[in-house]
Amino acid sequence: MSTEDKETDDAEAVDFGFKRVAAEAKAGLVRGVFERVARRYDVMNDVMSGGIHRVWKREMVEWLRPTPAMTIVDVAGGTGDIAFRIRDRLGADGGGHIVVCDASQNMVEAGRDRAYDRGILKGIEWLVGDAERLPFKARSFDAYTIAFGIRNLTRIEAALGEAARVLGPGGRFLCLEFSPDVMPGLDKLYDLYSFAVIPMMGAAIAKDAGSYRYLVESIRRFPHPERFAGMIRDAGFAGVSYRRLSGGIAALHSAYRV
Repeated sequence: MSTEDKETDDAEAVDFGFKRVAAEAKAGLVRGVFERVARRYDVMNDVMSGGIHRVWKREMVEWLRPTPAMTIVDVAGGTGDIAFRIRDRLGADGGGHIVVCDASQNMVEAGRDRAYDRGILKGIEWLVGDAERLPFKARSFDAYTIAFGIRNLTRIEAALGEAARVLGPGGRFLCLEFSPDVMPGLDKLYDLYSFAVIPMMGAAIAKDAGSYRYLVESIRRFPHPERFAGMIRDAGFAGVSYRRLSGGIAALHSAYRV
């Protein structure tokens, strides 16, 4: 293989955890991860984080400050955690319309089943869709949320561009994501827990250590908060800011569509 061929191959490769895979293969690999863990996903979130993810998601919804007039899309919304919290904030008859859009059919079905179990039959729409090519018209939404999903995408810039496209002027963007920028002192302990304990939990609870090993690795490949904030600005957003959560384990980014 020539040097030119190697450079072409490298240019077409993307991160899948610590591995490099063909760009066109990543979406299917990621979708496979979530198809496998969908039914145990919420249980694993509670066990892995000791329930702290609930605090982070509550802060996300509080910062959003949803109103009954809003139309909101929750991308990579999976099993509905953010959508349910927004609806609870508005009240059962508080208006608003929420669309949950996720690439995994199994995750969407798990979320819809949770909604039915809670007696939620209206106010939340569920559909399968690609964050990099959203199936919505331009300026369709007042707010766009994504929690723990953007780092799994093949082309983050494309997803941010789609977020800008589907938001109306002044529309709100909120992204909750794990961060590789953990404070000194906590970082070593966090690494030990992430790489040694979480895959074992995945094997015991979700019967899938490999998927949780990938999810841990994907966090380390995600941009640091300041760099990600710059990517959000480049996509056409203003008022970009972020909050570090729990010593930098997660970060909550906010912006407005220009």
